[in-house]
Amino acid sequence: MQQPVERPGGGAPEVRAVSGQAPHRAEPGVVWYRSINRQQWSALLASNLGWFFDGYETYALILTVGGALSQLLDPAMHAQIPFYAGLVIALTLLGWGLGGLIGGVLTDYIGRKRMMMVAILAYSLTTGLSAFSWNWESFAALRFIVGLAMGSEWATGTAMTAEIWPDRHRGKGAGLMQCGLGTGFFIASLVWLFMSGVGQHAWRYMYLIGVLPGLATLWMRAGIPESEQWQRVDKDRRETLARKRSGVALDEHEQALTRFTLVDLFAVPELRRRTVIAVLMSLSTTLGWWGISTWVPPYIGSVALHAGLSASRWASFAGMAYNAGAIAGYIGLGFLADAYGRKRVTFLFFAMAFLLTPVLFMWTHDIGLLLAVACVTGFFSLGQYTWMPTWLPELYPTRIRGTAIAFCFNVPRFLAWSGPLVAGTLISRFGGYGHAAVTVGFIYLVGLVLAPFLPETRGKPLPENV
Repeated sequence: MQQPVERPGGGAPEVRAVSGQAPHRAEPGVVWYRSINRQQWSALLASNLGWFFDGYETYALILTVGGALSQLLDPAMHAQIPFYAGLVIALTLLGWGLGGLIGGVLTDYIGRKRMMMVAILAYSLTTGLSAFSWNWESFAALRFIVGLAMGSEWATGTAMTAEIWPDRHRGKGAGLMQCGLGTGFFIASLVWLFMSGVGQHAWRYMYLIGVLPGLATLWMRAGIPESEQWQRVDKDRRETLARKRSGVALDEHEQALTRFTLVDLFAVPELRRRTVIAVLMSLSTTLGWWGISTWVPPYIGSVALHAGLSASRWASFAGMAYNAGAIAGYIGLGFLADAYGRKRVTFLFFAMAFLLTPVLFMWTHDIGLLLAVACVTGFFSLGQYTWMPTWLPELYPTRIRGTAIAFCFNVPRFLAWSGPLVAGTLISRFGGYGHAAVTVGFIYLVGLVLAPFLPETRGKPLPENV
């Protein structure tokens, strides 16, 4: 794609390519997926797999943290397991935020493909180490390190997919990438359904399985392309830095290329405004997930226990139902955003997540109906995550796209990491999940209010300069 860019000081606008692929033109009667070439599908598959592995690691923790802590904590402390579970999840999230921010910056400097390979290999190895925890402190520390390693994968995959997929179908690509998280959640729930009965060390086996994603890096090394758009900007950055060192005067665009990406993100007023809004919206989504959604399996498990059923078995059913809805939601938001626009669809998903939280946690009591409500709630509360890989890449120029995406996605974790801890404390104080979940659920109103203030970008080329 091409887009005119105004030259500093006036003059005819410069035309810069803004997509790594050839310009996409719709052909009448051609189904959308037939217009996606092999390289674009390969990039999507790599991004989806990376996020799938992240999903497995994350949900394995959610499903096993209670059982792990029941072994790692002194029996006298078992009444405080919800608090310690919240602490472990919170530390994982804090590590994810730190690692994601670092990885986002690195992907703008070393490339999308290389950074994704490093991230997947790193968190595969560190997840396996979690299986050897000997007390709750070592478990918490190792999960923090896993979070550091996992953090950078999402921003890298998001930037890669956005830069390689056609403008008209970018939302679809983002949704298909994002559904990898829900698929990972679902598979973790399915594995735990069978693994939970193998004995007291079942939770350790779940983490050992997490070593397998490292094998994917062997295929990624040769099977996926690097973003041509990033390669072009990287070449321009290197040449501009060389000119700067030689004393040549630089224009405004060239000066932006030489700035450190995190500094550049806040140097332009419009980018600064977009970033503040996007970070607050991301906080709404992130805190809603980590402070509410993580408690869906144990909540439904507790309802099953009161009904005389197996808590672990119904927690697995709940995880599968919730994440089946989430997978549909991830894909659905992307397709709907391509059809109806980023603003309207994102607003709808925030609104429905807010409304469905009390329906799930307070107003539904039948165990079978709870699974159905969990599925619908997952569509909106987890599915809303797709607004980020769909919308964020379209708000920032290539030179800082990875940094900006990672900043908006991960900085909220420095605040949202407290969500599980606060929720665990509220659950202990209220003596149940319902009031705690609804209290935390008011955070969805932040995203609801702010979504209309970002520019509509549906079908537009990725910006080269803002």
